[in-house]
Amino acid sequence: MDRPLISVIVPVYNGELYLSFAIRSILGQDYDPLEVIVVDDGSTDNSSNIARSFKEVRYVHQSNQGVAMARNIGIAAARGEFIAFLDADDLWASNKLTAQVEYLLKNPQLGYVLAKMHNFLEPGINWPSWQGEKFSEEDEYSYSVSALAARKSVFDEIGTFDPRFRIGSDTDWLIRAKEAGIRMAILPDVLVERRIHDSNLCYDYDKPGARLLMWRRLCRASINRKRNQKTKVNNKGNDDGE
Repeated sequence: MDRPLISVIVPVYNGELYLSFAIRSILGQDYDPLEVIVVDDGSTDNSSNIARSFKEVRYVHQSNQGVAMARNIGIAAARGEFIAFLDADDLWASNKLTAQVEYLLKNPQLGYVLAKMHNFLEPGINWPSWQGEKFSEEDEYSYSVSALAARKSVFDEIGTFDPRFRIGSDTDWLIRAKEAGIRMAILPDVLVERRIHDSNLCYDYDKPGARLLMWRRLCRASINRKRNQKTKVNNKGNDDGE
């Protein structure tokens, strides 16, 4: 039986140290067919040449607009029935796509799946102070985009990533999916290796108020959506009653 095409989107900004490892972990998947789309978010290092050195990669360049916009550009270019994302510094287990796509095919009521993740520390780097060494003690169920595989139709239904969030656009998307009633599952397998280094967007969460500010913005956005939805429902009710 023919398998559906899955599009893998890799946003990168100055990721020359790790990008080739990420691409190889995609090309090493036991799933076929797949397409690899690397979206270069205005890198000034060698990321462009590294991406272009892989003949299997579709390379897309944009001016620096942030990771959310880079992912959205990838979604727009994707041809697959399913979409997955891999951050340029993360890695996948070789069966990641097979496990997730087969699960979605067997469970058509689900819109997307996640998986467990293992964190590993880049040599010479300390664990983030907001987590400490506990960060590495056990594998965790992941809500990271690198652990996500989704039907493309879900993005048509609830939209793409909100570029207003420099950090947290992935969490915002998951919140919106939940609000929309999109059903999901988290597989019990460790399918993602997340690299911890001092250039991670979330590495400096311990800066005064950084985490709190992000969650406040996410909560405010959710509240505003619910208010707007309630207003629309009330207005519709008033229109129907006239």
